[in-house]
Amino acid sequence: MTVKLSPTRPVVALAMRLTLIAAMTLLAACSLPRSGPSKNEIYSGAVEKGGNTHVIYVNDHVARATNFAPSYGFSNSFLRAGQVGADEIRAGDVLGLAIWENVDDGLLTSLGTSSTALQEIQVDSGGYIFVPYAGRVQAAGNTPDQLRQIITERLATQTPDPQVTVARVAGDGATVSVMGKVTAQGVYPIERPTRTLGAMLARAGGVSIEPEIAVITVKRGNDNGKVWLTDLYSNASNDIALRPGDVILVEEDQRSFTALGALGGQTRVPLGNEMINGVEAVAMVGGLNSNLADPTGVFILRDEPESVASRVLGKTVSGSQRIAYVLDLTRPNGLFLARDFLIRDGDTVYVTEAPYVQWQKRLAALIGPINSANSLQNLSQ
Repeated sequence: MTVKLSPTRPVVALAMRLTLIAAMTLLAACSLPRSGPSKNEIYSGAVEKGGNTHVIYVNDHVARATNFAPSYGFSNSFLRAGQVGADEIRAGDVLGLAIWENVDDGLLTSLGTSSTALQEIQVDSGGYIFVPYAGRVQAAGNTPDQLRQIITERLATQTPDPQVTVARVAGDGATVSVMGKVTAQGVYPIERPTRTLGAMLARAGGVSIEPEIAVITVKRGNDNGKVWLTDLYSNASNDIALRPGDVILVEEDQRSFTALGALGGQTRVPLGNEMINGVEAVAMVGGLNSNLADPTGVFILRDEPESVASRVLGKTVSGSQRIAYVLDLTRPNGLFLARDFLIRDGDTVYVTEAPYVQWQKRLAALIGPINSANSLQNLSQ
């Protein structure tokens, strides 16, 4: 009995060869998907190799040289400013006066009346008001009670035992503006309970965002000062005295770093008011991806200011420098160095893939077509 070979087998074998050749050609012509550049590709951009990036391994010296975090705070002009009197009269205030005279026909009163009301007397730009028979009186800088005594003394030389009251019209006086992420924005008077920054924020209902990310800016003329909300309440010196015309702005902190590569997540991460180190930065995005990450290739990419770059490189440089700091977590002290290295605003934390990952991807790309060809052969039998 003669066995006839299936005419499809040579065709299938040819298809397998063509599929394998096509797969190998495709792998040679195209790069496989990956999360970013390899460690060697980053090294190839080093200054020593004609690139524009300084690639620096982190050691104790580098950790110390870069160990600073720009902090917020108030200058001496803010810290040394004294508190404003809660009832101090200022230029532009509108006052109301009432004068009683102990005679039937007084200087200001008429027959049958014992008092005279002088309503809405505005303090001029020089700080003065005019009171009949008392003349031009300096009001600015005095409290209503002090101004009352001054006017009383002047009138006493012309009418017996005058009695005077002085009141500021409601809504005037020294004020500040509170804006931004607060419960109740508005213009608030500086009163006895609200002479300081913390008290004024409370008067505005407090901040409307998480306290840990709230930054308070005080604008006073051409000067600005910033402070974390948490630092405001933890350090009494930051609770500065307010001045008329101050603008208080509450904002959400925008400082952040970006995490990319073979990590548990790839995202933009807010820094908040904490000092974050390399270990914490990696942990905040889920740690290293154990199936992909190369623990010898943890990079922190940063534009380093001139002063810091000079300390790191051990030579004088001009302008900011691109630096790729390398953390090798496999070294005996690698984790300690990562713990001592601080992350700053604008940093990019990038973890390269392990070399074997690309080989796995290439192998998978080759095996896939071969398995498909084998399936075709099995079907033809």
